[in-house]
Amino acid sequence: MFADYRRFFRSGPGFLDTATYGLPPQVTVNALTKAIADWNNGEADWFHGWMGETERARQIFARLIGSDPIRVATGPSTSTLVGLVAESLPPGSTVVVPEIEFTSNLFPYLVQEDRGVKVKLVPCGTIADSIDHDTSLVALSAVQSSTGAVADLKQVYAAAHRHGALVLVDATQAAGWLPLKMEGVADLLVASAYKWLLSPRGAAFMAVSPEATTLLRPIYANWFAGDVIEESLYGPPLRLTDKERRLDPSPAWFSWVGAAASLDLLEQIGIDSIYAHNVALATELLERLDQPLPVFPSAICSLPVDELNYPRNNRLKASIRDGRLRVSFHLYNTRADVLEAEQIIGPHLDR
Repeated sequence: MFADYRRFFRSGPGFLDTATYGLPPQVTVNALTKAIADWNNGEADWFHGWMGETERARQIFARLIGSDPIRVATGPSTSTLVGLVAESLPPGSTVVVPEIEFTSNLFPYLVQEDRGVKVKLVPCGTIADSIDHDTSLVALSAVQSSTGAVADLKQVYAAAHRHGALVLVDATQAAGWLPLKMEGVADLLVASAYKWLLSPRGAAFMAVSPEATTLLRPIYANWFAGDVIEESLYGPPLRLTDKERRLDPSPAWFSWVGAAASLDLLEQIGIDSIYAHNVALATELLERLDQPLPVFPSAICSLPVDELNYPRNNRLKASIRDGRLRVSFHLYNTRADVLEAEQIIGPHLDR
């Protein structure tokens, strides 16, 4: 019933916390080990090697979400890229955000309130109905960090476009397991890679639609954003590329060495296969614990536990979020993790 993906990893049993950070495949560990050895020996071709991995990761991510690589910007984190969008909003813009949205996709807009940007917080189930002619941007997560709930992105996108608003989707808790194509769901799609994309922290992506690209100001303009990088190292005039790379801060090399290796493996396995594996494990745990199934299947389970008495030193690695136990399944997990989780979590459920 379940494919065996454990062969790609050295760790994983008992780790049910990918929603906090993912574990690296062995190919990623090998790539980083070589990069560090080359650094230590002074033998690295940093320009074509380390920096070239940024471009390789950009291309793979674009394929995973059905975008064009020239439409994908890179950066170190979700908040950095969302901050660029927030800084680019004209004064008087209204941003609709779910009231439990992760703060990396909320605080950047709240910071802009002193220059006239309005933030409208709404219940998660009412996002599409809360969009009106005053809405400039709708910002939401494809999968909510605290609950694991999968959003109806097509419904939100359709409502936003009826009113002339753009949609920014934070796919940090989705990219890497949830089949997600940008067309018809997002004008801007942002994802940090250190969770389900199994990459080092310090790598993130933002895909930009043709309709959204004119909104964005390259506030991090630097040599890496130049039209011809080798010719953009010194002096004026401003000469940025017309690709979304114009938005990139200069890359943290090792983060991208790891990201390219991990994304390559995920692409080889296939997101549809990963989705089937992860969701099957999560669904079985919910059924075994007699918990309700979500409207849209998720790789993340949010379980009501007796927080005070739940044993934190058990063999399972999971997280408490908003008073509930958050359990998440990825490629290195097997049915054995489900059975062990049932035994450990079951006695501490609030029923």
